[in-house]
Amino acid sequence: GLSGKDGGLIMAKKKAIQRVTFEGREHEVDLGWVGDVEVINPEILMIAAGKNYIPVVAPIAVDDKGNSLNINADTVAGDIAAALKAKKLLLMTDVPGVLSNPDDAASRISRIHLDRVEDLIKEGTIAGGMIPKVRSAAVAVEQGVEKVHIIDGSKSHSILLELFTDSGIGTMIHS
Repeated sequence: GLSGKDGGLIMAKKKAIQRVTFEGREHEVDLGWVGDVEVINPEILMIAAGKNYIPVVAPIAVDDKGNSLNINADTVAGDIAAALKAKKLLLMTDVPGVLSNPDDAASRISRIHLDRVEDLIKEGTIAGGMIPKVRSAAVAVEQGVEKVHIIDGSKSHSILLELFTDSGIGTMIHS
């Protein structure tokens, strides 16, 4: 496997100190060695693919001082897909996709147009850990990835069912 540090694959910047209000008081929060992607340099991935390797990338980036920074894995996946000009990105999870009711697996939303993403977040339909996953999908689509599929990786044949059936079994984000 590779990390984002290898070959300068993922260059990032440390997240700034954030101000949050908790119990009526303002606090400064430093997330430590957590960063935001600034640049993806996909050359090392192209070399690996050219040698018939399928690279697995750990979401550890490097900053301009050589420090290691942790990056959200879904964010890295979306940014790499965009940098590679991928047609599709598959994001695996442990739920059936985006659910209109988080307590009802049958409430899966099969398709979401890019224009609806922020509205669904504001409404609370997309919440919790699904927010960064869907936002990463939206950014990838905005940057040229045609479709992003959010799929429950614990289901047998989930990728085949999502990609090769009319209704799929996950959620597709598209433009």
